[in-house]
Amino acid sequence: MRRLSAVLAALVLSALPAAPHARAQRAAQPHAFLYGAWTGGLFPPPSQVTAETCLAAPSVIFMRDVVLRATLTSVTYVQRSIETVRGTGHGVEFRFIHGAEGFGCPDPDALSVTRISTNQISFPDCADFPFPLVRCPAG
Repeated sequence: MRRLSAVLAALVLSALPAAPHARAQRAAQPHAFLYGAWTGGLFPPPSQVTAETCLAAPSVIFMRDVVLRATLTSVTYVQRSIETVRGTGHGVEFRFIHGAEGFGCPDPDALSVTRISTNQISFPDCADFPFPLVRCPAG
């Protein structure tokens, strides 16, 4: 479990740019506030969670060009490549490249994310993620 959590942490951290120029570019991306691992969604989010526990099995991982999602029926993550992202004022709307499993939303190639707070989001109208998600704490 520690190895999986280390691999996921490295994956999440690799999505975050380190150079000043990259940080400026990241700030311009409407979904930059989502970068990292999130838990919940498939089930009610825990009230207290450690970084190790959360990173061992996050529900969703947001990166610059890809969103990874867990399913209840598979041990591997479903990878969705981002086609476009636009800010909505209360969150963002993703449009994915066709082909992979969706999030249980009316359009399998779209995902609307509502920002509830700095560390909590939801996917309205997505049957596979009926509960809010919370950000995994930094480890």
